[in-house]
Amino acid sequence: MKDQKIVIIDYDAGNIQSVKYALERLGITPVVSNNEEVIRSADKVIFPGVGEAAWAMNSLRKNGLDKLIPQLTQPVLGICLGMQLMCESSEESNTKGLGIFPLQVKRFTNERKVPHMGWNQLDELKGSLFDGVQEKEYTYFVHSYYVPCSEETVASCNYILDFSASLQKDNFYACQFHPEKSGSVGVKILENFVNL
Repeated sequence: MKDQKIVIIDYDAGNIQSVKYALERLGITPVVSNNEEVIRSADKVIFPGVGEAAWAMNSLRKNGLDKLIPQLTQPVLGICLGMQLMCESSEESNTKGLGIFPLQVKRFTNERKVPHMGWNQLDELKGSLFDGVQEKEYTYFVHSYYVPCSEETVASCNYILDFSASLQKDNFYACQFHPEKSGSVGVKILENFVNL
């Protein structure tokens, strides 16, 4: 596990430091880069994100990362905004995404406080990302937009309605929650990703 090359994509919209520290706690020294060759040569790629969708997509386009990410063949993990940008489109600023998941990101209604922020439970866990993780474990969320449940959903969560807490399609994995801020459960999920 420790001799793998893990690259965190740097596009000025990431929660990069906290993801980096979480990997370092696993004994991994990740590379932070926006260079195409560096990213292509990685064993695993992490695509973090915090902020506004349209601004983040513009930032990806500047370095051609919008074309590169969907072409990657190694395991890729999108986190929070990273997961939303991997979808077809987002209601946030009517943004066109990377189209990896054929899904539309929607805004929570204001029935309850938005953003959905804090610890919440995972349900209906499927797939290798959640090996050794129990149903109803808590992870940390901060988001105002959500991805509806679909056949790509490998974990769900409920806030106002059931939504996708995690997605998977082919070599692409994604978490709406922040594994790097989710304590021992998040560490286990990152470890599972690194061990894929």
